[in-house]
Amino acid sequence: MKAIWNGKVIAESGKTINVEGNQYFPPHSINQEYMIESETNTVCHGNYFI
Repeated sequence: MKAIWNGKVIAESGKTINVEGNQYFPPHSINQEYMIESETNTVCHGNYFI
């Protein structure tokens, strides 16, 4: 599974999980180059992120 935004791969993993139609990526599979700090918080099943 790949998450692509504006032509850039922001996450890629063969071990995503599907929760209510959403794919969740393990934290180590997220390309931190495209992430920024945010004060917004969410709670995700099993410590996975989308």
